[in-house]
Amino acid sequence: MRILKIITLGVAFAVAATVASAEKLPLGSISNYLNGMTTAKGEFTQINSDGTISTGTIYIKRPGRVRFEYNAPDTGLVVAGSNTVVIYDTKSNQPPETYPLSRTPLSIILARNVNLNQAKMVTGHSYDGTATTVTAQDPENPQYGNIQMKFTGPSPELRQWIINDGNGSQTTVVLGELKKGGSLPNRLFDVGSPGSMNR
Repeated sequence: MRILKIITLGVAFAVAATVASAEKLPLGSISNYLNGMTTAKGEFTQINSDGTISTGTIYIKRPGRVRFEYNAPDTGLVVAGSNTVVIYDTKSNQPPETYPLSRTPLSIILARNVNLNQAKMVTGHSYDGTATTVTAQDPENPQYGNIQMKFTGPSPELRQWIINDGNGSQTTVVLGELKKGGSLPNRLFDVGSPGSMNR
């Protein structure tokens, strides 16, 4: 069922991209799009470095906050807030993994002011006839890895990203339709009490 879902999402992405802009989206337009995304919610499918597939719901509240709620049978929860990323396994007795948000390439699109024209941030900017792909890194800390984002047009829409972390692992997130705008409670991004946030 999971494989069927990712194939279906891939077909949907291809159809959306086919009717998209016929030229590469400029970095300035993509930066403006990301800066204008204050809140967003949608479904996602995640392809992990070991080939396994997970699904769930993503909540974004820029700047600096994101939440990944995974569907069963997965028991994970990832929350970013207060400049920290915390990875929980709700069925594990082990303490959660914690590390600075600045050490993940996802911090690039969660920044208060996204500027993809910043020197040495973008290492790739291409168009394959259907989507614009931008590869970006922290110019001061390239050792933390990079994020490869896919956008369709003519008005930019984020469809997918691939995170290549500093340890050599790769995680792909395919986004469903993002519902942008509206209010998301700050408690969703409270990195200290995930149990109280179960929906």
